[in-house]
This record gives sequence, structure tokens and C-alpha cells, in this order.
Amino acid sequence: MASGLDVQRLLIFREIARAGSIASAARSLGWTQPAVSQHLRHLERQAGTPLVLRRPRGVQLTEAGRTLLRHAEAIATRLRLATDELDALVRLRAGSVRLAAFPSAGATIVPAAMGLLAGRHPGLDVRLREAEPPQALGLLAAGEVDLAVTFAHPTSAPHPRAGFPSGPEPVEVGASDLVRVVVGADPLVLVLPRAHPYAQPADVPLPLNALAGEKWVGGCDRCTANLLALCADAGFVPDIRHSSDDYVLTQALIARGLAVGLLPRLALDASRDPGIAVRPVAGLGHRILYVSHHRDADRVPAVRGAIQALLDTMAPTLDHTPT
Repeated sequence: MASGLDVQRLLIFREIARAGSIASAARSLGWTQPAVSQHLRHLERQAGTPLVLRRPRGVQLTEAGRTLLRHAEAIATRLRLATDELDALVRLRAGSVRLAAFPSAGATIVPAAMGLLAGRHPGLDVRLREAEPPQALGLLAAGEVDLAVTFAHPTSAPHPRAGFPSGPEPVEVGASDLVRVVVGADPLVLVLPRAHPYAQPADVPLPLNALAGEKWVGGCDRCTANLLALCADAGFVPDIRHSSDDYVLTQALIARGLAVGLLPRLALDASRDPGIAVRPVAGLGHRILYVSHHRDADRVPAVRGAIQALLDTMAPTLDHTPT
């Protein structure tokens, strides 16, 4: 009774059937004739029946041999297709990569990186999900995405105001098999109503404590914590009247004179209200932008290609990082 047929021996048997003799199959395979005969005998033992009849001028397939040959041909075809598909994946002619990114990155740098990746490797299927950093890392840990684009504020980043780490580093979210790589920097700026007395000159840094008496708009929990820490460094506690992680709403509140606030440059690149003014502030620093992935996932060609596209898109921000 046939059980556990060996795939290599099936392919050798296929070559015997195609060549018409054991000797011809051995020459085609580059093997010795005794080695090919031995594999055939082992396959016949596994099959439980003769597969060929030996004739003076070659071999003749038995009924069992003809039946098995059909399956051997199908296996050879599937293996060839598998080889072709793997080659396409390795050469980035095919494959997929799933990204999760926070909103302002999802509206700016990620589409640019996706466009760059599509131009380099048009066969790749790239998919994007919008998610704040904690949710993006959760999706990554659960295997629902391949890459998570996240950020850390200057007051919470492991390397605040002191340059950037190089190479992969552990992600501090309790998932030991996740690592992250720095892909860019996103400067923080002060956003004011256009008619505010401190709105000009736009190119001169303003001390943060000059806004100590203002009403402020905060952001998400992490953004608000960063605002509180920066203001504490400047010697005051901000009067936070509003909170929103929607950068469009935040700008709308500021444009109507209801508050001032801090926003990352990417949020302004994504959408800018005409009623606001922007000024640099000494000491605000920048958000560090990361791409996180499972350890060794960057060995997968599609993932590695996406990481490189993000690095190439964000490289100018690393070269011109504000202090």
C-alpha cells in the first residue's frame, strides 16, 4: 500500500518515464545508473507495486506507473510554480506589506514612501491602516500589520535632544521580539492665531515662557504630557482649556483665538488653517519617528523594501534636525 511517497523519488521516476530508460534518466540527472535504479526500487517498495517493466531497450510503465506519473507531473508543475513565486518575492516582483501609521504620518510621509516603493517595485501590494502609536504597536504585536510607523516625544524618547540611536533597538511595549528603527525627525512648533502679538517675526525663536499667561489646547495623553513637561522646564503650568488629537480641530481653535498650542511639523504639512501663524520656540526639540517590526522581519524582501523607502523619504529630516 502506497504511503509517504518521497517527492524526490517521484521526480526521479518522472525523469525515467520521460527519458524512456534508466540509463538515459541517469545521464539527464547527472547521476550514476545504479543510484537511479536504487531510488526507483525504493519508490516501488513505497508504492507496493512495480511501476516499470524493464525491457532490453528501456522501460515500459505499468498501469500503476502511468497513474503515478500523472501525479508526478502535477507535483513537478507545482514545484516549478512555487520556485517562480518565491523568486518573484525575493526579487520584489510580488509580495505584500501591511503598514500602520499615526494620522499625520499617514497623510504625509507614508504616502510618499508608498509611492517611492511602488515606483521601485510595482508588483508589491502595499496596504495602510491609520492608528495611533499604541494601537499600531498592538496591531504589529498581533500580526495584523508588518510595520508600525510611530513616534516618541522629546520628553519621553530614549534619546531626547541628543541625536538619534543607530540600528534596531527594542520596542518598550512588553513585546521582546519587536524592534524599531529611527526613520526621521518631526520638529515641534508653536502655533498661534494669525493676529496674536507674538505671531511675528515668524523666523525668530520665542521663549516658551512668554506664553505662560495664554490659554492652551492639548492633544492626546502623550502630547499633553509632553506639553506639561516642556512648560515645566520653562517654569510655568499651562492653562489647558481644550484637548484634541485632531490637528485640524486644534488649528481651528487656535485660528479663532481660543488658544495657542504646540504641533508637529507633519500636522501642518498635512493640513494648515490659513488663520494660524507658526513660530519656532527654543528647546521644543522634535518627535523622533520610528518604524517598528518583528525581529528579523527586515530579512523579508517586501518589508526590507518598505523600510528603505521610509528611510529614503525621511532622510532629509535626519540630516537637518533642529535642536
